[in-house]
Amino acid sequence: MKIFSAAQIRAADAYTIAHEPISSTDLMERAATACTTWIEDNFTPSHPVFVICGKGNNGGDGLVITRLLLDHGWNVNAWTIQGDKYSDDHVVNLQRLQKAYPQHIHPLNDVNEFPEIPDQAIVIDAIFGTGLHKPIDGWLAGIIHKINDHRHRYYIIAIDTPSGLQADHTSLHTPVVQALHTLTFETWKLAFLLPENAGLTGKVHVLPIGLHPDYLTHTPARFHLTDTATIQTIYQPRDPFGHKGTYGHALLIAGSYGKMGAALLSAGACLRAGVGLLTCHVPVCGYNIMQIGEPAAMCITDRDEAMNVHFHQDVHDTRYAAVGIGPGLGTNTATAASLEKLLEAYQQPMVIDADALNIISVYPYLLYRIPAGSILTPHPKEFERLFGATANDFERIELLSSKSAELGLYILLKGRYTAIACPDGAVYFNPTGNPGMATGGSGDVLTGILTALLAQGYSSKAAIIMGVWLHGFAGDLAAAALSQEAMTAGDIISHLGAAYQQGI
Repeated sequence: MKIFSAAQIRAADAYTIAHEPISSTDLMERAATACTTWIEDNFTPSHPVFVICGKGNNGGDGLVITRLLLDHGWNVNAWTIQGDKYSDDHVVNLQRLQKAYPQHIHPLNDVNEFPEIPDQAIVIDAIFGTGLHKPIDGWLAGIIHKINDHRHRYYIIAIDTPSGLQADHTSLHTPVVQALHTLTFETWKLAFLLPENAGLTGKVHVLPIGLHPDYLTHTPARFHLTDTATIQTIYQPRDPFGHKGTYGHALLIAGSYGKMGAALLSAGACLRAGVGLLTCHVPVCGYNIMQIGEPAAMCITDRDEAMNVHFHQDVHDTRYAAVGIGPGLGTNTATAASLEKLLEAYQQPMVIDADALNIISVYPYLLYRIPAGSILTPHPKEFERLFGATANDFERIELLSSKSAELGLYILLKGRYTAIACPDGAVYFNPTGNPGMATGGSGDVLTGILTALLAQGYSSKAAIIMGVWLHGFAGDLAAAALSQEAMTAGDIISHLGAAYQQGI
């Protein structure tokens, strides 16, 4: 699914008005009808409804919702923010509401006129939409604080976007309505997917409102939200005449003394994700552990047993279809030297994670020796060590994207809605996954999955998009079976089969 900017959303409205054709007022009616239907499907008329309307088209949506709910017998009142300038469609719908239900409209001139809202009421936030491009101040900021002050007592539903939240820019320095539900139109907004806005949108519901399909199909978008249709397009079905050589021989370099669990988890995920053959390069201290823990994997160790707790061997064998390195590796200086030699010797895309990333952050010149098309998998702190701090999440996404393009690498930034930056400038956000995956070893599992997909012949872009999605979906299935609290990284592996069956 494409994620359009606020400017593109306005252009989509204009294109639809011109090419359907439809009047802007009727398009507003269509959007408000979709919201009204959702409200009626999810609540009952026993809840009194308070609609807070701004002066623009978002307020116009609120006025239409008020009228439609009143038509259907709901107890609804609209409070309209007063000023000297209103959008044309707002004026039209205010007149319609005044004609039909004049007693249900109340002016709002300052914060002292904000209504007393009873428990279990529905508060509809229709103050500001995606057109907002500056922080809110003055008495309007006070209105937002009023809405938020008792948010746990009633149901806050934001129309299109919570007021104060800017679609394409940071909103850290402005008050924002803290919604329980956000009813947004046609597509997600970038702001909904960034950690700094956690807790502001509540559950997001994307409502189709019939924007013109030609615009939606042919207008390029920089940001995307991965969906099942995308994964089904990427997926490569198995060849009925395939054999283990068909699906690639992967090398996984992982583990150190005390961290062999990371190597086992990564190996188990690699095998479960469909690799044909797997060789694990581990220190001598991990040989028995790997052979017993993952008998389907072959195992090699460093030749020098004097340093048997770290990876410190030159790996020049380029027969492997894919290499994954990092889980539990440690950051010993000998390991760092071996990583540098590996980057020089192996010129195909590889997966680089965990301690391999930490080593690179200490020796940043190694970034420029990583083979083009490789996949980097940092969590936020690792990302900061690699590329530096940013003032907000929008700047961090820009830094993620620019570094991907500069280095020719695929870089993901782990988290809720993991962001995946591609060298061509596209950024994909992943919707699968849950807080139960915030447990030791989850990232090691992801490394194994990505390495397996690369080895099977998926392109780096296909591997990272599909691998992150599968990882999260398996985690969702594990959480459904076990609870988020009880699940471990190994449960993600054990649910990979179901993720393939149910998701693809």
